[in-house]
Amino acid sequence: MGLIRRNPAFTPLLLLAPGLLWLAAFYVAPNVQMFASSFWNGTLEGGFSFSLANWTNYPDALIKYQEQYLRSIEYGFVATLLCFAIAFPLAYFIAFKGGRARNVLLFLVVAPFFTSYLLRTIGWRTILGDDSIILGPLKALGVVAPEARILDTPFAVIAGIAYNFIPFMILPIYVSLEKIDRRLLEAAQDLYASGWGSFRRITLPLAIPGVFAGSLLTFIPAIGDFINAELLGNPGTTMIGNVIQRQFLVVRDYPTAAALSFMLMILILAGVALYARLLGTEELTSTAI
Repeated sequence: MGLIRRNPAFTPLLLLAPGLLWLAAFYVAPNVQMFASSFWNGTLEGGFSFSLANWTNYPDALIKYQEQYLRSIEYGFVATLLCFAIAFPLAYFIAFKGGRARNVLLFLVVAPFFTSYLLRTIGWRTILGDDSIILGPLKALGVVAPEARILDTPFAVIAGIAYNFIPFMILPIYVSLEKIDRRLLEAAQDLYASGWGSFRRITLPLAIPGVFAGSLLTFIPAIGDFINAELLGNPGTTMIGNVIQRQFLVVRDYPTAAALSFMLMILILAGVALYARLLGTEELTSTAI
């Protein structure tokens, strides 16, 4: 304690120490081990050996599973756009029109998180079933063909991803909209700006940090998701997360699984850096986070 009194600069370091130790033990160390595993060669039965010459694990894995990578990017991107299309109007309504019901509406947004992710996805499978409350009446009325189905299609996978991650889009956008000074909108009206004009010049630009954060919080877990593709899709909708999960837990090909994981992480980091630069680079990143 005496050292802290004599050197107040140590106080922030002391406060950061638990978090840094946690990250070192449960993030840095496992990632270092994973990176080393990507240079292994061998089998689980015969043992693995480390060699930098095994860097070919990376191009080999990429060439073999490039289709799953592209599909994951496509599904994650479409799901993020779908989440944004639903989340922005909803967040706008809560922030500007919610009134006394605002807390109730926010609770309803996060209420699905009180249920297991797996159970929510299984419930979505029930909703999209061939004789569900959606398709059943439509088939009975002859609106759709008897063989029509939604489950086990790319649409079902994307819909499941969007459903599970949409709160991550709504909440950051709501925070950005709720922080907007209403006097700016009143000033725009006093200057004869139309509703669309004030939205385009004031509301939307000030909401961009929330859109940025929400997009990242949605796209990053969406691109690595494997539960929705497993339960709502078919073999033709397999994502890279499914491949990594099977390589680790079923095939036990740890070098390939580690290489796939690191390439996915690099891809996400590169995408985030590009997205941040397109929307406003460092200032936007710091504001959003």
